[in-house]
Amino acid sequence: MIRYPIELSLENRNISEVWVNTEDDRLGRVIVKMGARFHKRPAELAADTTTNREFAYEFLKAHPCDYVIMINPTSPLLRKETFNQFVSYVRENDFDVVLSVISEKEETFFRGQPLNFKQQEKINSQFLEPVEKIVWAMTAWKRSYFLKMQEEGNNPIFGYMGNMARFSIPKDEACDLDTEEDWRIAEGILKARAENQGEKRYLNLE
Repeated sequence: MIRYPIELSLENRNISEVWVNTEDDRLGRVIVKMGARFHKRPAELAADTTTNREFAYEFLKAHPCDYVIMINPTSPLLRKETFNQFVSYVRENDFDVVLSVISEKEETFFRGQPLNFKQQEKINSQFLEPVEKIVWAMTAWKRSYFLKMQEEGNNPIFGYMGNMARFSIPKDEACDLDTEEDWRIAEGILKARAENQGEKRYLNLE
């Protein structure tokens, strides 16, 4: 899982440096052999309760840059083409934050209340306003914005008080491996890709 995002990043010519942020020295040595750089995360930021706000701030203080793009190693379904499009989108615009999302036209409730539909009527889903879910496959933060917001006591992660954009990715690339169910979904998608190679199969009605 760690190899795949490293390879994606190294193959993109618009990325100047590829770093892996981990507290594990053994993994760090392997990372360097792969061609990436090793940022040793402090032990106090290696807990399950640590947030990306905390470890991204620690990383950005140590590494001058324009932007940092975080690729989540638990998103192994991300395609090279989608990643390259994301990098180009960040470079061609001037956002403070770019979040990867999936956009879905589905009737959605929040706290028992409809978000994007009316309960007194039914319309076809293609006419619904889409809802967007953050998936963390990729995230870009402008360094100057992130440091300023964090040091003023504001949360920089979601683009608060800044210029934020959402970058929609295909649903079949958005699986975040947290549970056994996620693993089964991801394995099924990868097997289907390998078997079908993009070929569409239809029922023969003749």
